[in-house]
Amino acid sequence: MPAFLLEIGCEEIPARMIAAASEELKKRVNDLLVREHLSVGGEVSSLDTPRRLAVLAPDISATQPDVTEELTGPAVAIAFKDGQPTPAAHAFAKKVGLDISRLNRISTAKGEYIAAKTTKKGRVASEILSELLPTELAGIYWPKSMYWRKASERFVRPVRWLVAMLDEEVIALEFDGVRASDRSRGHRILSHGEVRIPKAGVPYVEALETAKVLGREVREQKIRKQLDAATRTISGARWREDKELLETVVNLTEFPSVTLGNFEPEFLQLPEEVLVTVMRDHQKYFAIESSDGKLAPHFLAVLNTDGDPDGLIRHGHERVLRARFNDARFFWQTDQKHSLRERLEMLRHVTFQKDLGSYHEKTLRVQRLASWLSEVLRQNGVAVRPGVVHKAACLAKADLTTELVKEFTELQGIVGGLYARVQELDEGLPEATRFAIADAIYDQYKPESMEDSIPRTTEGAILSIADKADTIAGMFALGMQPTGSKDPFALRRQANGVIRIIAEKKLPLRIHQLFQDARESYRGTEAEKRFSTKIDHGKAIAEFVRERLEFYLRDALGFKYDVVNAVLAAGSDDVVDAVARAAALSSVRSTADFEAISIAFKRMKNILRQAREAGKQPSTTINATAIKEDAERALAGVLPETAKKVEALRGARDYDTALSEIAKLRPAIDQFFDQVMVMVDDENLRANRLGLLETLTREFSTIADFSEIVTEGKS
Repeated sequence: MPAFLLEIGCEEIPARMIAAASEELKKRVNDLLVREHLSVGGEVSSLDTPRRLAVLAPDISATQPDVTEELTGPAVAIAFKDGQPTPAAHAFAKKVGLDISRLNRISTAKGEYIAAKTTKKGRVASEILSELLPTELAGIYWPKSMYWRKASERFVRPVRWLVAMLDEEVIALEFDGVRASDRSRGHRILSHGEVRIPKAGVPYVEALETAKVLGREVREQKIRKQLDAATRTISGARWREDKELLETVVNLTEFPSVTLGNFEPEFLQLPEEVLVTVMRDHQKYFAIESSDGKLAPHFLAVLNTDGDPDGLIRHGHERVLRARFNDARFFWQTDQKHSLRERLEMLRHVTFQKDLGSYHEKTLRVQRLASWLSEVLRQNGVAVRPGVVHKAACLAKADLTTELVKEFTELQGIVGGLYARVQELDEGLPEATRFAIADAIYDQYKPESMEDSIPRTTEGAILSIADKADTIAGMFALGMQPTGSKDPFALRRQANGVIRIIAEKKLPLRIHQLFQDARESYRGTEAEKRFSTKIDHGKAIAEFVRERLEFYLRDALGFKYDVVNAVLAAGSDDVVDAVARAAALSSVRSTADFEAISIAFKRMKNILRQAREAGKQPSTTINATAIKEDAERALAGVLPETAKKVEALRGARDYDTALSEIAKLRPAIDQFFDQVMVMVDDENLRANRLGLLETLTREFSTIADFSEIVTEGKS
């Protein structure tokens, strides 16, 4: 069986887009091979570099298998009249390509029909791939794409070459005006001219390696080894592990090497955050630190070449970094001419969002919301310093007017926190208070991802929640909520942050009230005049945040989907409570008693639903004199006492014990369903028994809707 190779070569692809596109192309090709019955089960692999996306399948079928199928035609009574074929029979024979005499008759439950067995000849793989691959290539998703010939032909970058082969055979494939051949390209500098691919499979990889093009895993290993080797030349030093930066430089190179550079120690007087941002985000350099974790005056640059024996490249990197550091130092010194307090008025001229006003207006809204949150937490026994929160909210966005943030936008918030530590915010303000304000400002955008840490202090947490809630409330009111994969204002990320902070700080905040007050902050403003009247803002936000809470419980905390569904069905307004209920439910869901309870709750809900659909309503109160059977009397007897215990335990958030109490109902519930018929003809008796079931489901579904729990082979 032949090996299959597809390589699409183009101008340099942005590093951030390579991994996702490579994975998508591999999936598309694999699905195509399976769909067209060309796959024989071999694993499809990929190879990607800045200039190419490639897919390799070690063995595929050279041709599709022939397919024999039996086609059913019209009924015999219609196909033949007086023993002679009718036009219907002739039409069917023509359709299947057979003479009428070769048609069969088959008997079905509906009667006798004419039929025919046909064999569809399998097509050769090269023909199928030539026809279908262009569609798969054109379908790859790119965050941004471009066209250079026709508006209908778009790709991430101009396509320069195409390789498509089955073993040694070149497939007659064309994409974006480029015809496939057996000629690839090597490293742009270290290799010259075309690279002939002798055969798909391993020879392809070997040919690229000869032309100084390495696969992703090999590049990463090479970079890691050279980072280690270069760092070992400095006593007691280590390079800072940075997964995201490592992935970036892997995607920027085809044949990497590493060089060690230095910078003047005097730059270490600048905050470490500034220096690392310049090195990491702007120059793609790895920072080096000493054994005590402090930044050292060195850096590591990853090159897309086989080395720098004369140090010319290193010298160029050092010169560029020196200029960037000088700029940063100049901006730092210039910014100190105006305090954060003086910059507050400047925010009137910085737009937050064209319909929501300036950052000065946002600052006032966030201040009000943060102050309310501080009071709510204080009344619920949380230690919080309202003055720190108020001052931090006042100065939080002031750094947007600084030269340092204008140059290094990644440092917004961080710069504000750094400046707050070195400036006098208020006369006579204790240093500890100033540092607390600075920490809150510094952490205001945290967490920026599910992997990022949350704010370190309660005051920072309040500021972060207020800022994010204000943005979400305003955007939703404008009708700019996320749709599908589009989320231009990163509202999902901000909602994830709100959920995480509340959950991990265990803050007694209610989601509904939080966003209601965030929306109220816009009352009477110019922004409110632009709000959409076509949607229910409160409902839309509630559904959105519930979805984010579901994501947090399932993907971040790892709870099973049925546990999450059960817990959220019983309420999603209290995040901390939802997490506690999910943890308790997860610990008991697999026990025999609780599994039986879950099955019983499903049965109860089904009975109640079917009864209502039939117009038969449950009694609103349980009539003790109407109870006839011992089993229902036993269940009705234990219900009030157990409900009282569960309610008390729920109030204390002792969900493990509460669920254990509910599980104790199993014998009474089992006996009830074994001995009692609910849907009897007697209307009063039926309503009373339905009322008993409804009371059960209502009283014990405040922790979770147990009917949502999936049980082994049962429903």
